[in-house]
Amino acid sequence: MLKKLYYVYLIVTRKNKKLKSYVGYTNNIKKRIFLHNKGLGAKSTRGYQWKLLYKKKFKNKNLAMKYEYYLKKNKKLRKEIKDKNVIENNYF
Repeated sequence: MLKKLYYVYLIVTRKNKKLKSYVGYTNNIKKRIFLHNKGLGAKSTRGYQWKLLYKKKFKNKNLAMKYEYYLKKNKKLRKEIKDKNVIENNYF
């Protein structure tokens, strides 16, 4: 039997010349980002076009949820991920 993989992701957009980010978890990353960009994601993500900046794979939902919580609360780590990946991927 195939086990579902879960992902913690960080998406970014531009808002008033600043980067706005959002962290979430899912088992279908392409569908989730599509929904965010269609305005059907979390309330705070509506009205923006998002780009996937970072993702990390987990073998179960519980581990993904724990890391999502950790990443949401750790602003320093989020900033490091944003700074590193925006430059590497030539975003914005």
